[in-house]
Amino acid sequence: MRHEYAYGVTSCLPEEASPEDLLHFVQDHWGIENKVHWVRDVTFDEDRSQVRTGHGPQTMATLRNLAVSLLRLHGHTNLAQATRYYNAHRQEVIRLIGA
Repeated sequence: MRHEYAYGVTSCLPEEASPEDLLHFVQDHWGIENKVHWVRDVTFDEDRSQVRTGHGPQTMATLRNLAVSLLRLHGHTNLAQATRYYNAHRQEVIRLIGA
């Protein structure tokens, strides 16, 4: 049998956060990771971006976040599918941005 241990650092005192509270903090963190970063990494293939100098990386991350937000605001739940749709229907992108 194999055991795996994970350690974390918090500013909470033991009386401020139970082990269950700490577990929820970690799970909430990974929920954010899965919602935002996973979409940017997989759907927008961010890890393979060749933009690496100056303000380029930060600008591209901002544009990707804007795209994710716009798609979600317009009710898209499958962002990969929505991205493929808008790639094929570029005139609809203007409507999406202007709406």
